[in-house]
Order: sequence, then C-alpha cells, then structure tokens
Amino acid sequence: MPVINSIAADAETLKAWRRHLHQHPELQYDCHETAKFVVGKLKDFGIAEIHEGIAQSGVVAIIEGRGTGRTIGLRADMDALPMEDLSGTAYASKVPGVAHTCGHDGHTTMLLAAAKYLAETRNFAGRVALIFQPAEEGGAGAKAMIDEGIMDRFDVSEVYGMHNAPGDAQGHFLTTAGPLQASADEFRIDITGKGGHGASPQDCIDPIPAGAAIVQAMQTIVSRNVNALDRLVVSVTEFHAGTTHNIIPGTAYLTGTVRCFSTETRDLAERRIREIVDLQAQVYGCTAELTYDRGYPVTVNHPEQAAFAAQVAREIVGADKVVDDCDPIMPAEDFSYMLEARPGAYLFLGQGDTFGCHHPKYDFNDEIAPIGASFFARLIETALPLQE
Repeated sequence: MPVINSIAADAETLKAWRRHLHQHPELQYDCHETAKFVVGKLKDFGIAEIHEGIAQSGVVAIIEGRGTGRTIGLRADMDALPMEDLSGTAYASKVPGVAHTCGHDGHTTMLLAAAKYLAETRNFAGRVALIFQPAEEGGAGAKAMIDEGIMDRFDVSEVYGMHNAPGDAQGHFLTTAGPLQASADEFRIDITGKGGHGASPQDCIDPIPAGAAIVQAMQTIVSRNVNALDRLVVSVTEFHAGTTHNIIPGTAYLTGTVRCFSTETRDLAERRIREIVDLQAQVYGCTAELTYDRGYPVTVNHPEQAAFAAQVAREIVGADKVVDDCDPIMPAEDFSYMLEARPGAYLFLGQGDTFGCHHPKYDFNDEIAPIGASFFARLIETALPLQE
C-alpha cells in the first residue's frame, strides 16, 4: 500500500497550492485569506458540509463515507511566523515580516490533498472531520477551537496530526507512544533597584548583579534539583538593563522559557524559579517580580493510536522508514490540547537535509506532500473500513 497513485499524480498541483500559500502567509488568528483558499478547494472537491469562522478563522469540513461509523479528526495548522522570508525562492513571501518558516503551508496542502482523495472515493464507513486550525504559533488555536466545541459538535472520537521534520530522512515517519513534545512555559523577571551615577555605586542599588545572580542560580535547577533522568530545559533568553556606560540603571528585566515532560517537573521548576528570584533579589537589596505563564502542555500520544498510526505509515513507506519509539523533543505543539481532549497521535514526517523550522531560509519540501497526504487518506480507510 504505497503512496496513492492519484495523489502522486497531483504532485504538481499540490506544489502550486503550497507555493501559493507560501507567498501569502498570515499570522495567528488572522488566517482569513488562507481559510478562503481552503474553503474554495473543499467546495471544488464537492464537500458540502463546511463550517467557517471557528476560532475566528478556523475551518472544519465533514466528509461522509459510504457507511455509518465514528468520526475521526485530521488536523492541519495554517498560520505563519513574524519573520522575514530569506529563502530566495521565486515564490518567497509577498508579505513583509511574515513567512511560512515552519511548514504550515505544507501541512495545509497535505490535508487538502487527502480531502480531495477522500471526497472522490469515500471508501470508508463513518466520517472525517478536516480541521484547519489557525494560531498554532503561540496563540493556542487548537485550544480555542476545542473551547468552541469542535470535538463534541462534530462527535470526533479520535484525532491525528503531523509535522514536517527537517534533518530527518525524506519520507521517513517518526513517532512514539507517550510524551512526544515538551510543555512550554515562559517567564519574565522585573528587578527594581535604585539608579544613579556609575562612578558612585555606593549610592545606588544595582539591579544588574541581582539579575546576573538570578541567571546563575537558575542553572542549578536542572543540575541540582531535578533527577538526572528527567528532561528539563530552563533558558534565560533576554537580559535587558541600562542605557549607557556611566549610568547604573534602576531596573532590569529577564525573560526565558521552561520545557519539560511531566507535571511534577513543571511544578518544581516554577517553584524553584520563584524562590530564586525572590531570595536572590533580596541578597542584592533589590525587589523582583516574577510573571510566570504556563503555555502549551506536553504533547502526549495515546499508545493504541500511536501504534496504529505507525502501522499505517509502514504501509505507505515501508517498515524500514518508520520509527515508532523516537526520542521526545523540546519544542512544543498545541496539538497537545487536542490529545488531551481525544485519543490520537502526532507524527513527524522527515523532509531531508533542509534548514530547520523557524530559520529564515527554511522552506517546506514539496516532495513529501504526497506522502503525508497518502498517510492521512489511508489512516481513514484503515480505521473506518467498509463492511464487505
């Protein structure tokens, strides 16, 4: 059961769709033009039940099979990133400061291609809910669509998603049961001291040494507070203070991110950051305020569904091109909310030796689109077989 012939035959069409989307990226919940493009294609495929405006610009379309059965959701994200497109391609972004540098244009294309095939053949018993989601990049669009009731409204029993994987072999699938991607929290630390002349530090309360001490102490959370077998990242990514060489500033601030794979580790990291911020600031005579925001939860694949998805992938590309026990990775994914709401699985599809996601020269590899689309289509036909 290799790549579906009719989908492979449409490879140039898929490339054209994807490159159109690449040229017209949109951010967060403002994916209205992308949604119009998607809806136009779905109507062309003869899909009658299309629901628009979910979570502002999200779309859910229903394909009825040729028999009764449960409903399985397939999800693609649509939004881009606030960065310049430096790919140098003829189809580079036409929107200044906005670019599809994570491949969501490719994800949308793969789901559209699967929709076209499934709408033409309807070789399954049940229903497919095609979920085209905005605001994956930091906006929690998956949660917003769930909060608007898509799982209950469309009676979704299971849900599946996929992401391209730069650096992994082209056309290879990777997944695992259990945690696949980390939770993502962010913090900001505002430190207040007393500013003054750089030549008279005795008259000041310098927030810079306090900030430096906080940064140093936070490194011990991973090295001294967490079991060495647990995975945790605590990264300070910004440190801002001062305006010129001869003034001690009155304030400073730090920001950063925390990534891990368990609630216990997440709780511990937040608690230790709070203690360190408060006590280190006191040591240096400053005050400090911590703002700690819990973001996307851990992406946890359900074992039965992960095993099923891996088996479908094997039938598409061969057993030697599927890894079903890959190592979890630290980047986060808001598909985690969908996996909290329903059983399902998330997979990676290798796109070869390309620039990584969120790199300004990244570009989706169009060669993998028929593979991903075939996976989605065969997953539905395998999970919802017609009765003989």
